Amino acid sequence: MLAYRIVTAVVLLISLLIFELNNNTLLGMILLFAVTAAYVAVRETGLLKDSAPLKLGAGVLFALLIVGAFVISYPPVGRVPAAEKISGRTGVIQLRDGKVRGVIDADTGAEVYAGIPYAAPPVGELRWREPQDPEPWDGVLEADKFAPMSMQPRNVPMYYSLADIIGYHERKWFDMTDNYRPEISEDSLYVNVWKPQGDVKDLPVLVYVHGGSLQTGQPWFTDYSGKNLAKQGVVVVNMGYRLGVFGYLAVKELADESPNKTTGNYGLLDQIKALQWVKENIRAFGGDPDNVTLAGESAGAASVSALCTSPLAKGLFRRAVIESSTVASETPPHSYRSFEDALASGGELMKKYNAGSVAELRALPAEKLVASADTEHHITPDGYVLIEDPCVSYKKGVHNEEAALHGFNKRESGVFILFTKTGMKNYESKIRAYFGDLAPEVLKSYPAKNDEEAAEYWAEIYGATFFDYPHYCYNRLAKENGIPVYEYYFTKENGRTGSWHGGEQIYLYGNIPENSKLFDENDRRIMDIFSSYMLNFIKNGDPNGEGLPEFAQNDDSVSYLEIGEDVTPVKEKDRKLELFAILDKLNKK
Repeated sequence: MLAYRIVTAVVLLISLLIFELNNNTLLGMILLFAVTAAYVAVRETGLLKDSAPLKLGAGVLFALLIVGAFVISYPPVGRVPAAEKISGRTGVIQLRDGKVRGVIDADTGAEVYAGIPYAAPPVGELRWREPQDPEPWDGVLEADKFAPMSMQPRNVPMYYSLADIIGYHERKWFDMTDNYRPEISEDSLYVNVWKPQGDVKDLPVLVYVHGGSLQTGQPWFTDYSGKNLAKQGVVVVNMGYRLGVFGYLAVKELADESPNKTTGNYGLLDQIKALQWVKENIRAFGGDPDNVTLAGESAGAASVSALCTSPLAKGLFRRAVIESSTVASETPPHSYRSFEDALASGGELMKKYNAGSVAELRALPAEKLVASADTEHHITPDGYVLIEDPCVSYKKGVHNEEAALHGFNKRESGVFILFTKTGMKNYESKIRAYFGDLAPEVLKSYPAKNDEEAAEYWAEIYGATFFDYPHYCYNRLAKENGIPVYEYYFTKENGRTGSWHGGEQIYLYGNIPENSKLFDENDRRIMDIFSSYMLNFIKNGDPNGEGLPEFAQNDDSVSYLEIGEDVTPVKEKDRKLELFAILDKLNKK
């Protein structure tokens, strides 16, 4: 009797945990308790007597009913609210295509307008075409929920919960407001706007491009929410854009049917379309269309870096904020490929799906094609969006930004090498695999003597190769073109992701929660300084301001402002500069 009670209690607790982590609805919890209570009642009343087969059957039925409760209460698809807490509705705003009404964020007082179409849904015949104007709408669009995230591979909700716990060290336990799965759709070309409350005009504008390796991501992540910048006098816009195979497939037949003879950069074209929407509509929200800063992180930063040399983006923004990625090196290490490689990959995809034409490929359901996101997520010089490699454009003096705030983090590699182990057994082979005949030079600069050093050096080499070095290349090109460049080096640790890839965003955009125990008072002090630099840069192209430590331009491409436990000017260390010199040689091969 005692054993079955213990087993039942353990099964109940494990089931509760699974239901909660998976964001199952309240109905699941109710059914779980009801099923458990019925099972206990049957066992306790002695109806099963001492019959082992009956007890086994009851146990199996108990397990099946728990599975049934899980299926019945599986979180439905839903849309994310524009604000966690809403204190009211905004007035109605007239845009080019129709009227919109948003909501007021209760925490900051900012007005939020979510899910405004900036382009027609890229579905059916519009899949893999340049974005088209949206259809005007009648009445008032209630912009109170974010639009679906762009098509991308979806995991079970529990995966994201565990990522929050393991990666971000946070989780809202038994919160009944998140018992749904955010919607995913090809129909995702929508902008979101945050503005100060009330009648404002001629405010600076920030347009943000989210990251996610050009395969995943969404505009509503709270780390880069625009609500706190809006509270301080900025109009903030972000957008969904096509990802993976839907955003970066390159096929010759697609180029042939395009009026601009382009293929492979549909995601970038979406971002440009969103910038054009801002140019035409942002005055209605109190923004100045002639004072726009374009920002992005990771793959979003790679996109911003590319748009800095795109002729189609000329005049759509004045300044750039580039966080943890650029495509400015001669051979960008990620999120970029040659047009020839893009076309070859597109041809392989056609074969994979046995598609004899683009029409056949368009006829396939998005849910089938999304599996190819991992091969089609690269920007390419198509001759239209990008005339040539960005580094070539910079060397010719072609660029769109007047000033840049850019930088990288201390532990960029953390998330990317988390599940790989490096020690003396494989340290040298890893370096030789990437650097080839230049490996001896790398090993001379990073002579690991034990497993601990091997792991430390590999983390630095990986982060420097894929993130630090592209910023080094961008800074050199920017200075050659007379662009004021302010480069940060983010090293601040905390109870969350710290200085890992993306860890700077919650500071830069001023979004550390007031009640979070993962951050201390010094975190908030550093956030105030870093976000003040951002605000000043957005307003006038210079991060410096009264009461702030001086943020000097990086005139020699090795001088950063460290954003850590304090804010301090630093120089790049010698061994990493040696690695940059080796990467220069590798890139020229």
